[in-house]
Amino acid sequence: MFAPRIQTRAFSASARQLSKVAVLGAAGGIGQPLSLLLKLNPRVTELALYDIRGAPGVGADLSHINTKSTVKGYEPNASGLADALKGSAIVLIPAGVPRKPGMTRDDLFNTNASIVRDLAKACAESCPDANILVISNPVNSTVPIVSEVFKKAGVYNPKRLFGVTTLDVVRASRFVSELKNTDPKDENITVVGGHSGVTIVPLFSQSNHPDLASNDQLVHRVQFGGDEVVKAKDGAGSATLSMAMAGARMAESLLRAAQGEKGVIEPTFVESPLYKDQGIDFFSSKVELGPNGVEKILPIGPVVESEQKLIDASLVDLKKNIQKGKDFVAANPGK
Repeated sequence: MFAPRIQTRAFSASARQLSKVAVLGAAGGIGQPLSLLLKLNPRVTELALYDIRGAPGVGADLSHINTKSTVKGYEPNASGLADALKGSAIVLIPAGVPRKPGMTRDDLFNTNASIVRDLAKACAESCPDANILVISNPVNSTVPIVSEVFKKAGVYNPKRLFGVTTLDVVRASRFVSELKNTDPKDENITVVGGHSGVTIVPLFSQSNHPDLASNDQLVHRVQFGGDEVVKAKDGAGSATLSMAMAGARMAESLLRAAQGEKGVIEPTFVESPLYKDQGIDFFSSKVELGPNGVEKILPIGPVVESEQKLIDASLVDLKKNIQKGKDFVAANPGK
């Protein structure tokens, strides 16, 4: 009787230890609602918030919420960042500038690339084994930036690096449910590729409604749903609340998998074998998560001709986007 009890206790203790979550960019438009959602998640035991300004205030505010996790907002300096990261199981990076009307995610590149590079360096130093969830756009380029920084530091583990593309499947399921008058939780739409414009490829032929594969308007809406929000906010930012929900969902899935749940599957932009033979190192598809991060990258499955064309178009852009991230780190190694 004695041994199993020790095992259970050891497991629950390790599950507890493994649930410090850090948010880098916690005082921003995505960071604040994301931090709020993480404070409400019972799997999170410690929440560490960092930003170039405002994190201690956000931390103080969230710390009054009556859930069990502790919250701290760290000072905007190197030691504050290191302390926020140490011991983190998951690091979410929504830091950077949002899009304004008329901007593509790629227009954000110059500003956000150096922000992500510097934060990745701090992660490589202070929490090399954490799961890194990149939200900062353009994700197709910022994820390769993180991988290059980790490689240079000698700590890169492809199973621990994720680009958060969850919002694309969240949007797809919602848009389909509106069209078909169904509950979005029953609409499990596969979305593959990347996380901007034409690199986003919804596979409606694999859904409950294969007829939607020929609905060009719907495909376009999923690909450019972010623009809808940027336009509606009229200069005041981009998708922050829906993005925060998607980031929190991805973090929750990783925590569930880390704590032993089997069969947790999420779409995410990871180093992938699927199109490596075409020189494309990263690709978003369904991924089974486990205690070590990426457990298994699932095949894309059967697609119809129109979807194959979308995939082919996405690969052209993806290749350029990924290379752009790699080239940035090579040319701008930073301090």
